[in-house]
Amino acid sequence: MKYYLIVGEASGDLHASHLMTALKAEDPQAEFRFFGGDLMAAVGGTLVKHYKELAYMGFIPVLLHLRTIFANMKRCKEDIAAWQPDVLILVDYPGFNLNIAKFVHARTQIPVFYYISPKIWAWKEHRIRNIKRDVDELFSILPFEVEFFEGKHHYPIHYVGNPTVDEVTAFQAAYSETADEFKRANGLSPKPVIALLAGSRKQEIKDNLPDMIRAAASFPEYQLVLAGAPGIAPEYYKEYVGNADVKIIFNRTYPLLRHAEAALVTSGTATLETALFRVPQAVCYHTPIGKVIAFLKRHVLKVRYISLVNLIADREVVKELVADTMTVEQIRAELQRILCDEAYRRQMLDGYEYMASRLGEAGAPVHAAREMVALLKKRFKK
Repeated sequence: MKYYLIVGEASGDLHASHLMTALKAEDPQAEFRFFGGDLMAAVGGTLVKHYKELAYMGFIPVLLHLRTIFANMKRCKEDIAAWQPDVLILVDYPGFNLNIAKFVHARTQIPVFYYISPKIWAWKEHRIRNIKRDVDELFSILPFEVEFFEGKHHYPIHYVGNPTVDEVTAFQAAYSETADEFKRANGLSPKPVIALLAGSRKQEIKDNLPDMIRAAASFPEYQLVLAGAPGIAPEYYKEYVGNADVKIIFNRTYPLLRHAEAALVTSGTATLETALFRVPQAVCYHTPIGKVIAFLKRHVLKVRYISLVNLIADREVVKELVADTMTVEQIRAELQRILCDEAYRRQMLDGYEYMASRLGEAGAPVHAAREMVALLKKRFKK
């Protein structure tokens, strides 16, 4: 069968590449064409447009590149219509992908599958109308989405497990470096490690990293190790690290988490990864207009938590220091509890176990591919 996939960022490239590998195992005749990235290209098929040409974050960059965005949408629609795939598979990236889904549903008979469903439970819940109208099958990687889509909106979905579980499980199985070997290989001292994961975008780093460093520097018996994000130059980090005693390591986030005693983490998938490595953490997310964001969080956002750990567990497993509550003093106090209060630390680790049990076992791409191929075969038999 012919599969057309669309992703809009690095994480989508990663998850889609694993899904493509699983689809090839289920369907040896699989052909791929995609808006994607290097990892997808390595699996095979035709890369029509790289996601780096699609991804514009923030209001102003989007406005400045509207002509390019619309041109990319037009090219994508024309390419899908010309190639006539057996299925269109969308991966996250809802602003672009829901527009494509609307076109494909209205103008073609191509079924639309959505892998890694849009997070409309947090923001823009009105998009459920578009999803119900334009998406034939929705594949979720977060267990609480089942109740949201099926219970609240009466829209059946497929929960297939979480690909981050697969990635961490595969890493743990293959990794054998000891803590001493890791420290020597990366020029670290023998001291225990506090990991700093300050986000993957420049604005996140600018807003979060300085306060993270100031708080963690209060624990001189530990060394601070910063996980460098792909695409961020070392010089950019140095602007915010200054003269602080912080080691920056690139492309080794998982080994860093494997050997860390504690972590300060900006909200995102990194909070889930940190939990799956069983590293006690504090979630830190500063915004320049903290009190306004705090108001929005209380009165506009649809969820009680911002970290995936707490959302999946449906309770506070990790402390979220967000907007006006993210201060150096509060980060320092939370880090003190994580490092020195054994009962508190154990409670958090127990919460991680509960969260992991809700996620389920590894195998998300395989489960998704199996469901997709079965659904397509059933459709073609009609």
